[in-house]
Parts: sequence; structure tokens; C-alpha cells
Amino acid sequence: MEYSHRYYAYPSGEVAERLKHQLDAHRQLYNHVRWDYENSPEDDKPSEYDQNNKLPEWKQQWPVFSELHSKAAQATVARFHRNLSSLKKLKTNGHNVGWLKRQAPSDYRSVTYNQSGFDLDEKRGHDKYAYVRFSKVGWVKIRYSRPIPDHATIKEATFKKERTGEWFVTLSLETDEEHTPAKPDVVSLDASNSVGIDLGILNYIHTSDGKTVDRLNLEDEYERLRREQRKLSRKDHGSRNYEKQRETVAKVKRKIRRKVLDYQHKLTTWLAKKYDAVFVEDLNVVGMLQGDRNARNKQDAAWRQFITLLEYKGDLYGTHVVQVEARGTTKECAKCGVETAKPIWVREHSCPACEFETERDANAAMNVLQRGFSELGLGWPESTPVETVTATDTADFQRVSASHVVETGSLPS
Repeated sequence: MEYSHRYYAYPSGEVAERLKHQLDAHRQLYNHVRWDYENSPEDDKPSEYDQNNKLPEWKQQWPVFSELHSKAAQATVARFHRNLSSLKKLKTNGHNVGWLKRQAPSDYRSVTYNQSGFDLDEKRGHDKYAYVRFSKVGWVKIRYSRPIPDHATIKEATFKKERTGEWFVTLSLETDEEHTPAKPDVVSLDASNSVGIDLGILNYIHTSDGKTVDRLNLEDEYERLRREQRKLSRKDHGSRNYEKQRETVAKVKRKIRRKVLDYQHKLTTWLAKKYDAVFVEDLNVVGMLQGDRNARNKQDAAWRQFITLLEYKGDLYGTHVVQVEARGTTKECAKCGVETAKPIWVREHSCPACEFETERDANAAMNVLQRGFSELGLGWPESTPVETVTATDTADFQRVSASHVVETGSLPS
């Protein structure tokens, strides 16, 4: 299993200058790799292997490239080809995309050392600090908030400068199968130890066993962001005051991102620890953001990030996480399967065929659970999802506020 730990970094003034120099040199290499690729004949485009072989020649021709560690330079070449593959995949899927752009100094903010060129010294620091050495840079102090497990191997090390001016170091780890939690046998799954998740608009999630979790309230943060952006618009572009205000805006945006990420980490940890299997909708997030007036709400929800974290936590805690087809989960009755069209403002499900009534999102969550069992080849669970949830005409659902998730890091059982 592969995962990563991210740490605050506190480079000294001299080391910070060397980090910035390395960032700029790698940016120039990335742009040169792009130039070399685009100026090659259409029928003879260089591969990643070909351009790695050109690195010694480029280092002799341009002295700035000789200042780069060999493995880090190869990682930069790989970065270009990885971006190129992603672009080609989008084009293949019918998306209207352009070409890879030349990287400006403000855009290129990280460098990766792959397999070698870095060292971790856990004993050099005191208390909760350690040091990471990057070749051609030196030792960088980090806040060692999460020690590396004894059974984990460090495969990569990345340093990054955020738009706020802060530095971070990320260590990519790999754990062998022996130390990876085993997931329960599929045949042992039923409605009592599995859950379907509906990602909603009014509520952040709605589970098939009758829990709803509210969305984060970020109105105060967005109001401050609007104020700071108005101030930025009144500054002279490129001036010292403009740069200072730009960092202020970046810090407000960072605070919003961190609040959402913290919320999602705690929520996905609870789901992965509580259930043996979690089923979630496979959403077309890009298409949804292009849709209606709820675009900002959907962007705030960061659903793709939520699903990615959920899959990561599933591997970490030994939980099955399965994405299922999202189309029709709201319209289809979880009890009899009859489809009924519902405008977005209709928040209740009332089936005209079997008269089953419940909340709209609860019905969708139950359908997600049923589709998850079908995806795993289990068919219908012995106790149907309808029997495990409370209908709206009998009792209210268990509602959990977003602040409760953030403050406690968990949900009630």
C-alpha cells in the first residue's frame, strides 16, 4: 500500500534560497522538455525514456541543468509525460482541452526526489522536529508530527512552496502486504455491516442506515475572502503592496481548503472504521460544476476529494470502498424499483406504486447500498436496506452537525 505524510518545513534563510534556486532550475528543465517534445516531428515524438537519455547532453549544454540531482531531474521529465498522458486521456474522452502550457515561476512550486537524493534524520531534531536532507540543497527542518512507521519504506521526498510562502515536505511511503490490513471476505457483507452513501446538497452525506451529516458553514470565511479580494483589486499589479495582499488572499483560501480537508479526513475515518463496506456514487463532478447555480456549493463539497480520501482510508483500515453508478439513484424507489421523476426542490420520496415514503437522499442512499451489493456480485442483502432505515412518517433521522464532526473527529455509533 502506498500513502504519504506531509510536514511543515522550516528552512533557514540560506537553505530557503537554495530551495528556490532548485525550483526555478526544475521549472526551466520542465519547459525545455516541453519545448523539445513540441518541436520534434509528429511521427517521431520523444518518449520519457528518450528524454531521460538526453539529460547528460543537456547538462553539458546548459550549466543550470548540471546543478540538478539526476533522480530529481528524471522525476521532472516524468512529470511532463504524466501531464501529457492525462491530457491525451481527456481528449480521448471527448473533452475540449488545449496544450500543456509553459510553466511560469508562480506556477511551478514543487520538486520530487525519487528513490535517492534525500535522507531523513529523526534524531537530529528535538521533541517533535526532524531533518530531511535534499541533494544540492542541504538539511531542511520539519515538524515531525507523524513518525514514519517501522514497516514503511520511504520511496520519494517532495518539497513544495505554497502560494502563501510556506514550505512543506511530503514523504511518500510504501508498506508491504504483510502490514496492510486485510479486508473482510465479501461473502460476510450484509446490510448490518455495510452502508450506502448519498452525497447531497442540503446535507453533506446521507447514509442508508439513517444518519445525515450537515455541510460545513463557510460563509464567514467566504465573506472575508471577498473583502480581501476587493482590496487586492485596488492594488497596483506587481507592486510590493499587491504581493503582500496576494499572500493574504492565498492564506484565506488556504484556511478554507484546510477546514474542508480536516472535515473530510475525520468523516472518512469514521466511515472506514465503522463499516466493513462503504458504497458511494461515482459522480461526474466536472459536469456537475458546469450545471446550475449550485456550482459553488458543489465545489465547496469537494466530492472527488472526499471519494479519494474514502478509498485511501479503506485501504488503511481494511474496508471495502466501491463506487457505483449514480444515475437514477434519486428517481428509483428503493423498495419496489419504480422510477418517479423529482425536481431538485422536492426533498421527499413518495412512491406512487408501493407508497413507500422517506427522505429523497435516504432513498438514494439505499439504492446506492443495493447497487453496491450487486457490484460485488452478492445480489440483494438478506435484510433489505429499506428495513434498516426509518421512514419520514415515523421518526426523524439521526442528524449530526458539521461542527460535531470537526470538534470530536468522529460520529456517534
